[in-house]
Amino acid sequence: MFRSLEKEGSQQNQRFKMDRRKFLKAGAASALAAGIVGAIGVLPAEAAEAMASQTGPQNGAKSKLHPNIDYGGATVRFVEHNDQWLGTSKIVGTIKNTHEADSGFFYAMRGKVSPEAQTTSYHYQFVFKHPFNAAIAGFAVNLAPEPMVSGQPALEKLPIPDPEQMSQHIKDCAYFLRADEVGIGKMPPYAYYSYKSPSAEDLLKEDLSKSIPVTERLPYVIVVMVDQHLETMLASTGYDGISAAQSMRSYHTTGVISVILASYIRNLGYNARAHHFTNYAAVMGPCLIATGLGELSRTGDCVVHPRLGFRHKCAAVTTDLPLVPDKPIDFGLLDFCRVCGKCADNCPSGAITFDKDPVEHNGYLRWNSDYKKCTEFRATNKEGSSCGRCMKVCPWDSKEQSWFHEAGTWIGSHGQSSSRLLKQIDDMFGYGTEQIQKYKWWLEWPERYDVLAAKH
Repeated sequence: MFRSLEKEGSQQNQRFKMDRRKFLKAGAASALAAGIVGAIGVLPAEAAEAMASQTGPQNGAKSKLHPNIDYGGATVRFVEHNDQWLGTSKIVGTIKNTHEADSGFFYAMRGKVSPEAQTTSYHYQFVFKHPFNAAIAGFAVNLAPEPMVSGQPALEKLPIPDPEQMSQHIKDCAYFLRADEVGIGKMPPYAYYSYKSPSAEDLLKEDLSKSIPVTERLPYVIVVMVDQHLETMLASTGYDGISAAQSMRSYHTTGVISVILASYIRNLGYNARAHHFTNYAAVMGPCLIATGLGELSRTGDCVVHPRLGFRHKCAAVTTDLPLVPDKPIDFGLLDFCRVCGKCADNCPSGAITFDKDPVEHNGYLRWNSDYKKCTEFRATNKEGSSCGRCMKVCPWDSKEQSWFHEAGTWIGSHGQSSSRLLKQIDDMFGYGTEQIQKYKWWLEWPERYDVLAAKH
């Protein structure tokens, strides 16, 4: 059962009190004095090196603008992409391409969740509750038309460097365009939708006859990732007025980057299609895993990055431009999610499972979280705009940058025993269950939260 924020605050006050910001400012000597590092017991050389360097091992072609990948202190291993595994997600059968209309808010618009969710999902009214969200999302829809995302490549193929140098160049282009992370992978054929959804009006009538088949099959995928902004998340409840703006900010930015990259590649004479918030033809979860940008988490199909957690949004470009793919990564998230469960404890809809292990779903193993419950709450939330509580409380993405947090992510990537310790430290310091008011910069209009009441 979801505990209210007020109850959480009361329970926090009864816990062991420690001002973590003073603690972190005091440095390693105070930490040792407080007994934290002594309690960890495993820190010496490797963790110290991870904290000092704040970089991880290199994967694939090395960017010039970001020569060192920042994994936030986590220990990262590279894994193969084959018929039995996508990263650390085990494939146990045939993975079927899914219809876009069977996902999330499209499903709600079809009346498959509830009448209330159908009403509020139409044209994403729950996002437009906050006027700032509406301003960003209203602009992002301009990126949707097909001429923006796709088109015929130039007739003349320009000479390009070898695939490794080209991959380096593409990563640098993405970083130049303000991506926070970028990866290149082999495009899993099952990551494409089988059909794109028809219009919202057709969905309301449950008419899928105008669905558009997705026939593209290109060999490579480039994924760009943008942070949803740490300080805003730290000040937010996770679903107040500004929370959807965090998503829209990153959706818009990744959408712009993907459209420009796809156009650039077509100018070189190669096929390329952008996939972003207002016009996907591919599912982003497997694309993120294939490009070495994260692992599947307890939340179902959400992918966690070692440094950003899932405090991010992404967009992709599929292409036949010759590239060198990165490998998927393993930073111990499956072990961590098995013992943590913080997202499930704090999910207001009860959508996230408490199961210990993943189960079979469409030919692969994942935690069996209930996206219908999640969609229902996000669409009809009367206390805010959509929901990001799981993002807010996840120990992988709720931290300010410091040596202490670098050590924490190093611990969390070393098996279930270490993961339990990281979760205990996370709970002790109250991470994810607080609102840091000094970071609150936005205005709220809570009278707009109840969309259904406002319509009457």
